[in-house]
Amino acid sequence: MAIVTIGLDLAKNVFQVHCVDESGLAVVRRQLRRAEVEAFFKAVPPCLVGIEACGSAHHWARLIAGLGHDVQLIAPTRVKAYVQRGKKNDANDAAAIAEAITRPHMTFVPVKSEEQQGMLMLHRSRDLLVRQRTMLINALRSHLAEFGLVAAQGWSKLRELVAGLGKAEIPDLARTALKLIAEQIDECDRRVEALEKQIVTWHRSNETSRNLATIPGIGPITASALAATITDPSAFDSGRKLAAWLGLVPRQSSTGGKDRLGGITKAGDSYIRRLLVIGATSVIRYAQAKAPGEAEWLKRLLDRKPARLASVALANKMARIAWSVLTRGEVFRENALSLKAA
Repeated sequence: MAIVTIGLDLAKNVFQVHCVDESGLAVVRRQLRRAEVEAFFKAVPPCLVGIEACGSAHHWARLIAGLGHDVQLIAPTRVKAYVQRGKKNDANDAAAIAEAITRPHMTFVPVKSEEQQGMLMLHRSRDLLVRQRTMLINALRSHLAEFGLVAAQGWSKLRELVAGLGKAEIPDLARTALKLIAEQIDECDRRVEALEKQIVTWHRSNETSRNLATIPGIGPITASALAATITDPSAFDSGRKLAAWLGLVPRQSSTGGKDRLGGITKAGDSYIRRLLVIGATSVIRYAQAKAPGEAEWLKRLLDRKPARLASVALANKMARIAWSVLTRGEVFRENALSLKAA
């Protein structure tokens, strides 16, 4: 019988394939070494191939699709329901993927291009360096506090203390350690700035990213992250589906006809969700201080709810507007989609 569906379980060196024929019977269940994967799929007639959306999945999806196969990536949480209970191993994982990919209700992860993955690596590297810089600054503050040296919030204020380390009455051993930390912070600053320049350059060359940046609260960093992550906006039926995918909708726990809503689900891409909430917070600060007569919907919400809750609600709204901009391929028009409207 001809193979029509293949479930591929990825690994570092030993891969597992589960091949199914037209009648739904498993005809091939075997392990493949990394060097054997390409040759195996070259020898198989074009069919439907399912892969979990995990590390290296986009690379293998591009390679296998280039051989004429229809490749679909599935989120690991979607596959989990099809794994046989109490039988977690590579063979059963591959079988679960082959089963999940044939379900009519299944949703898939769009395959990213090498350029999109490269842009997202810039974002992840920048995020890592920013977190490292914050850790170093916190360490420097705590060490200085041990000798009674404190500064106001902000790296610029802390620099004044660092500049005076040569004259401060502290042990030489401590001075050496503190100077090394300060130098590492400066190095992180330079690397973050270099990455941000590359991100902004890509943003200016990408029409989709430029369109997204016209939305209030979304700048080049957030716009480029959205453009590189959401490769196919038609995968979402509505803006609410995109907001739900980003974890910006309330968690439901309903039964007996009674709806109970809790905090947001925090599902999906936490990095983009955080960027949207930060952008929403900046919009709120501007609306409170410098926007008389504007953003009435937001101001009415702030009258009833805490600022943090309002920022998450606005991030949800921004995600919906972003879906509309992505779907239509146009810039944000305030008369059509306005933050003033309820």
